[in-house]
Amino acid sequence: MIRRGWLQNVSTGLCGVALHDLLAGGQRQVVADSAAALNPLAQRSGHTIARARRIIFLFMHGGPSHVDTFDYKPQLQQRDGEPLPFAKPRIQFAQTGNLLKSPWRFRQYGDSGAWVSDLFPHVGQCADWLTFLHSLHGSNEAHGGALLKINTGSDTFVRPSLGAWLSYGLGTENESLPSFVTINPTLGHGGVRNFGSGFLPPIHQATRIATSRSAGRTTAQIANLTHAGSSADVQRLQLRMLGRLDELRGVGADAGQAGLLIPAGLDSELQARLSSFELAFRMQTEAPRLFDLSDETQATRDLYGIDHEPTGNFGTQCLLARRLSEAGVRFVQVSHAYWDQHADLRKDHGRLAAEVDLPIAGLLRDLRQRGLLEETLVIWGAEFGRTPTAQGKDGRDHNPHAFTWWMAGGGVKAGFRYGASDEFGFYAAENKVHVHDLHATILHLMGLNHEQLTYRYGGRDFRLTDVSGRVVSEIFV
Repeated sequence: MIRRGWLQNVSTGLCGVALHDLLAGGQRQVVADSAAALNPLAQRSGHTIARARRIIFLFMHGGPSHVDTFDYKPQLQQRDGEPLPFAKPRIQFAQTGNLLKSPWRFRQYGDSGAWVSDLFPHVGQCADWLTFLHSLHGSNEAHGGALLKINTGSDTFVRPSLGAWLSYGLGTENESLPSFVTINPTLGHGGVRNFGSGFLPPIHQATRIATSRSAGRTTAQIANLTHAGSSADVQRLQLRMLGRLDELRGVGADAGQAGLLIPAGLDSELQARLSSFELAFRMQTEAPRLFDLSDETQATRDLYGIDHEPTGNFGTQCLLARRLSEAGVRFVQVSHAYWDQHADLRKDHGRLAAEVDLPIAGLLRDLRQRGLLEETLVIWGAEFGRTPTAQGKDGRDHNPHAFTWWMAGGGVKAGFRYGASDEFGFYAAENKVHVHDLHATILHLMGLNHEQLTYRYGGRDFRLTDVSGRVVSEIFV
């Protein structure tokens, strides 16, 4: 049978139906890709029904000690000063000595009976809304690699960050705001790679907001958002001209006559730049309104502690996170530093916790009373925990082998604990959760399948969780 006859016969049978479906699927993909190119931040549905619509990630840069905050270890208290009764990791960031008990008292809170130290009494009062993950573990003892692992899934290669993947998969709920915002991120330990887009289109990288506090007031700004020398009308004309140039680029003969032929490899970069210009123009109206807290009641200001010290700065950041999330930003990351106490643990952990405890509890209460907590996933965590063994007289070293995060709202169980570290808190021991598992779980809560959320680059399909990752469905409502 010649090829033409074979194709005619096949096209009339069941195989032809399948072939037609494949071709139609390809056409649908082309349409979808074209739509994404026109508006890469357009709101999109995920792979499954989402439990959460948005995320607020409270990132404690430096690594708070889990055995001094949310992972109570009675044996550590009882055996203070004794040698660790099992082997330490083969690779350590620094040498540590004997067991060091926590200088803070732990108490049980709420109906769940969750143990929380006196570092976080306000968060402790919200314990019945939280899911604690006590068995997280990573693979890097250094801040740089550990931050990259937590934020991008890789501690060795340049990869898109979690927020960029969510932006790529779901877009934004507000066309006048970005899908991914980071407030006061660290510019060290991986820097912009921790909130960058990697090989994803650049429009998906985070918009950085910087805050500063002076005379008891915190102000927020986005660098280079406005152009002092151009009015709104002039900027609008400039955007129209850029759009027209972009149209001419694809016209062929007209573009050639105008001298505007551009190599195809630059298309995505130019489109992303144009999209960022357009978004920045729209944000000039939307962002200042969100940064102006004058319409908040005094009760709300007191809830976050924004008019007082030491809570004013981080309280303002948490309130901004709520306002941005409520306005449609998909992923807001709020960073606080620097929880890296190799010495002076009691003094510095105490100071840092005093800055964030009340604002975090205020954020949870505010979201709950506004009816937003059920659809907002709030996450608290860091790049790793700290050793139960002492470094020097009053310090703890980095510990990626066991650490604690907690989540609230967004489809996770309330008043629930999952996993456990060993009796001293050195290693994850029960229901271990790797960083890839954590990412797979977060994506699933947002309605995204971590195995299907891929991007082809360099001849292969990449994903946030690389080639592993298990959804920890046990924590879901």
